[in-house]
Amino acid sequence: MNALPDGLREFLAQTDWNDAVIDPIPGDASFRRYFRLGKDGESAMLMHAPPPHEDPKPFLNVAEYLNSIGARAPAIYAADPVQGWVLLEDFGTDRMRDWIDDNPDGELAAYQGAVDALVALHAHPAGPFPPYDMAAYQRETDLFVEWYCAAQSLDVDHTGYREAWAEVLEPLLARQDPGVTVLRDYHAENIMLLGDPRNGAAQGLIDFQDALIGHAAYDLVSLLQDARRDVSPQLERAMLDRFIAAYSASPEFEADYAVLGAQRNAKIVGIFTRLHKRDGKPRYLELIPRVWKLMERDLAHPALTPVARWFDANIPAELRKPGGGTIA
Repeated sequence: MNALPDGLREFLAQTDWNDAVIDPIPGDASFRRYFRLGKDGESAMLMHAPPPHEDPKPFLNVAEYLNSIGARAPAIYAADPVQGWVLLEDFGTDRMRDWIDDNPDGELAAYQGAVDALVALHAHPAGPFPPYDMAAYQRETDLFVEWYCAAQSLDVDHTGYREAWAEVLEPLLARQDPGVTVLRDYHAENIMLLGDPRNGAAQGLIDFQDALIGHAAYDLVSLLQDARRDVSPQLERAMLDRFIAAYSASPEFEADYAVLGAQRNAKIVGIFTRLHKRDGKPRYLELIPRVWKLMERDLAHPALTPVARWFDANIPAELRKPGGGTIA
């Protein structure tokens, strides 16, 4: 994966970065690759999202919308969507997660900034994106059965699973209308700090190409129930209160937050299992216990009673304990 992709030099030849120094950046869970370009003391990012596995057009569309409303998405310098190339602004190396690791006294300010950025995003009409409808929610929750339960050789009631989710999601869907822009992967590894958040610096958004029109609680759950780092219950509570006060959320907001937390965490358990079983990326397995713990807490909310009953009936207790449910 260290070799430069075919077509890279040809694409750059059409830009002002033709003779830039190219530094590949390690990837994560997708087929996308990133390169940092350096030239004359300036830098830029080059994204390669090659078809048929990737399509950069959604990223470009969402970036255009976000920048049009004053949100801090990277500026686009050049693009060739057919070949999968996007040349964009470099937000630097200060991911929110890494910055907090180095500046633990700034954790509160970083999360306050991230919550405030969501409030500002939701103050605008939703972008021109598809709806986060029942079919989308169900496709995601199905990943838990299709991958995790299959990996554990569990014979579960899939029909009952879908029925339970439909029962808890239907009232939420009614409340999410008309909906807000949902970035869908809004967490500390996808927020770039463009300065010290303790001084009110802006936060850059990345990895938003899957945006939909959905519920205001979804990205908040993604941020505060983070699969990749521990967020203390005290910080989660404080940031939830901050959002509710600023957004003037409905009385049912916390119930919807729990429902979407369980929905998202069930999806993530399925995705992390798939990354191991299908894509040969076992490092994601070590994150599953944290996600299970978060999901169990969500399932305790009365709004999740039908889904909690399904889990009690179908998932053995030993798999739900800390350290249980090892996947081969």
